[in-house]
Amino acid sequence: MSFQRVGFHPSRILLPAPSVAPETWACVACDQYTSEPAYWEKADRLVDAAPSALRLILPECYLAESSVRVPKIHETMRSYLDQGILTAAVENGFVLCERTIASGVRLGLVGAVDLEAYSFDRAEKPLVRPTEQTITSRLPPRLAIRRGAPVELTHIMILVDDPERTVLEPLAAKKADFRRLYDFELMLDGGHLTGYAVEGPEALSQVDRALNSLLDRKKQEEAQPMLLAVGDGNHSLATAKALWEEIKPGLSETERETHPARYALCEIVNIHDEALRFEPIHRYLTGVDRFELLADWTRYAEARGMTLKQDGVPEGTAEAHCFTLVSRAGEENIAVIHPEGAIPCETVQKFLDDFLARHPDAEIDYIHGEASLRTLAERQETVGILLPPIDKNRFFRDVIRLGVLPRKTFSMGEANEKRYYMEARAI
Repeated sequence: MSFQRVGFHPSRILLPAPSVAPETWACVACDQYTSEPAYWEKADRLVDAAPSALRLILPECYLAESSVRVPKIHETMRSYLDQGILTAAVENGFVLCERTIASGVRLGLVGAVDLEAYSFDRAEKPLVRPTEQTITSRLPPRLAIRRGAPVELTHIMILVDDPERTVLEPLAAKKADFRRLYDFELMLDGGHLTGYAVEGPEALSQVDRALNSLLDRKKQEEAQPMLLAVGDGNHSLATAKALWEEIKPGLSETERETHPARYALCEIVNIHDEALRFEPIHRYLTGVDRFELLADWTRYAEARGMTLKQDGVPEGTAEAHCFTLVSRAGEENIAVIHPEGAIPCETVQKFLDDFLARHPDAEIDYIHGEASLRTLAERQETVGILLPPIDKNRFFRDVIRLGVLPRKTFSMGEANEKRYYMEARAI
């Protein structure tokens, strides 16, 4: 089979043993609810002493506690393996996921992405590319977890541009032929998750043919096509790549071909899946005054040939980027005329980077979900910036045109719709 050509491979996939309750095993991606520790405290109470993926990850709201938490994570990983809590469920294959959320049933296929087919260097044009700017300063805490970890879990979701629905959807049509691995309700309003083992020569050949045919079609449009685009977990995949580059020089050519650290577990999703919703990631500022922020932004815009309007976009305006400012004082629609960014998120982030550099007491966080942002923005000395919707039909074109999107541009669904940690892989 020619999975090597497309950079996405079947793998040996681990799952919790049948004796482990999946309802308390699976937990949401670590980069969610970063300003809401109460969510993670509630998850902790739900899990209690039960075996759980929650004990194998570091929620980003606890990054400051990395030095204490990471050794415990590694210890728990080894314990789960030694006790048979994590066991091989698929020896050489994929897991077909059906995730039921508010917008419908979202399909995904869990497998291993080849890190030799991926790079976060903007100058390169690999098959697998990041969609957002990679901030290398964010990698060290993640590297601390991955170094010395016997297993990896994944919240990485990688998009495939498959309008003819040739890769995932034919598998879903045959799901009755596959072995069901799990079927349960996710904690804390995460919806429902069902998984099927995609294994055996016939099923693997079907996936191989579909991905290779899709790549051939892409090559007719672009000399160096992007087959897979990282939708969620950009920095997690970048961490896996960074560690692989550390390990690779000490290996022989033969060892490099099969070393488990060469691969990273992920889930691929068709961007044309009707249940896949693209949401903007909003900005949340603390230690700021709304009116001072607007005054500063107005001066910043004028100095760069832009105009910040607080009363709508004038008729006949050629180009404007619009967003909504939220605080205790209410909500206000803002427009930047003649914006400096290629998309609204870039225009907003360019100003915020400049503002934060000049105001060291102010801090920023990136919030998934309008409701969460509005709740947080009710606090004193806080301002929320609601960004406009994302057009997912333009997504691949925008990534190819811009190289990468500004960091934290979009989210695939609301926070509770993000990938839950379920599968694992030995590294």
